[in-house]
Amino acid sequence: MSSGPLLHGIIHASSSSSSTWSRLFSSSPSASTSSLSREREVSSIPKASDGNWVYPSEAQFFAAMERKKHNPQAADMKSIVPIHNAVNERAWSEILKWEAGRGGEACGGVRLVNFKGRPGEPSPKARWKSLLGYAAPFDRHDWVVDRCGTRTRYIIDFYTGKSASASSQAVSFYLDVRPPWITGRASRCGCQTSGDLCSRLSILLSNLLVS
Repeated sequence: MSSGPLLHGIIHASSSSSSTWSRLFSSSPSASTSSLSREREVSSIPKASDGNWVYPSEAQFFAAMERKKHNPQAADMKSIVPIHNAVNERAWSEILKWEAGRGGEACGGVRLVNFKGRPGEPSPKARWKSLLGYAAPFDRHDWVVDRCGTRTRYIIDFYTGKSASASSQAVSFYLDVRPPWITGRASRCGCQTSGDLCSRLSILLSNLLVS
């Protein structure tokens, strides 16, 4: 586990995203924040320096969202944090598919240098698909990886999918991961949780990758 400083998560604070975040959380009384775990999960994503990126704890996730006035509920953190972590892991696995055979193995594998959330800047591919009538992604990230001294940027467009059936409580996430100007591949990621919360979590995905 890296002992490096905490890198504050990306939570988008535009007026439209604020209303989205308000819908994301339960309206029922929240559990006490004292019940939130302070344990952090180490990701499988190597940092550019040493060690791996570390995901936020429930308490850190809650505090970051509270600072942005997104009205978080402590009771939701036990569902939100694992889903956030799983989707980031899926994004990284898709990047590794692109990187396979490109020489990163010679220096111990590719590493994530930095990332940036760009929800208000749709990628050219996302804009083109929207013009053709497809649903727009609800978020975009750019991740920069290092391959033995060569840096490559990857675009990740995040889409929400539909459950296999109306009665299903699963939420599907679609990640379109590719270098710029490449058509890319889409990856489906599903989660299972309580129906009402899961529908609200379809907006969350990857707004926080911490440290």
